Amino acid sequence: MEHITLLIGIVIVTALVFDFTNGFHDTANAMATTISTGALSPRIAVAMSAALNLLGAFLSVEVAKTISGGIIDESAGIRPEVIFAGLVGAIVWNLLTWLAGLPSSSSHALFGGLIGATLVSVGTGGVNGDAVIMKVVIPAVAAPFVAGLASLLATRLTYRVARNRDERDTAKGYRAGQIASAALVSLAHGTNDAQKTMGVITLALVTGGAVAPHADPPLWVIVSAGLAIALGTYLGGWRIIRTMGKGITDIQPPQGFAAQTGAAAVILSSSHLGFALSTTQVCSGAVMGAGLGRKGGVVRWSTAGRMVIAWCL
Repeated sequence: MEHITLLIGIVIVTALVFDFTNGFHDTANAMATTISTGALSPRIAVAMSAALNLLGAFLSVEVAKTISGGIIDESAGIRPEVIFAGLVGAIVWNLLTWLAGLPSSSSHALFGGLIGATLVSVGTGGVNGDAVIMKVVIPAVAAPFVAGLASLLATRLTYRVARNRDERDTAKGYRAGQIASAALVSLAHGTNDAQKTMGVITLALVTGGAVAPHADPPLWVIVSAGLAIALGTYLGGWRIIRTMGKGITDIQPPQGFAAQTGAAAVILSSSHLGFALSTTQVCSGAVMGAGLGRKGGVVRWSTAGRMVIAWCL
């Protein structure tokens, strides 16, 4: 029992390290366009994002339950060391893609790590294939397109509404809109990504017999996961912010507002349904859609292609 208790403690610490890397890896999701258009200074932007990520962690536990009792069958003989192995894989991938400045998916790194470790440990019986398809794979494929289409239409509508207005007259309004929409994306990020770590810790507690199967995450798990992702967000992933803010397309304030609003709507809807999607993919799709939505806008497809390759890996 002492061995299991120590092992669970190691898994919990490793999960919180993953949560921290998720925070600095995904800061760009909420704040890149706001920073690149000058709506907020970098330090204020990431501080606001960190606070709202923490708040979002308390709003729902649906995604956490998908992780802790959805994609992996905890009754199939899964042990804490299997979860530890999956977390190590996810952390390594986060660090590699951060060094490369690629906005890859922390979420799918985690899913891939857990599924791979489970397959090696107990075989295909430990993975709930239907849940993986319905709550991971389909949202992964659909979310960037849905967010991209939403932001494309929102960008065109925004420019149409303001076509007879002087750009200087609308600048202040778009700045306020970008700040509000960036705040909404940060809140949505907390409702989705922080919950993945909650789900992993809860899964470790279930496999170690510390909590009952299918239980909601304990309050201390919610608090610690929220704090870890908030701290990572505050420290910021500046390499990825540069890619998201300028590497995909040149974003103007109306586009930034449209992209962030579309992304937030998709993430919040998915969190409500318990879909553990990638906020990175959603926000990247939204930025591409905003780039295509402006007349004369250009999407740098070479950068987008590198991102898609990273997503597939």
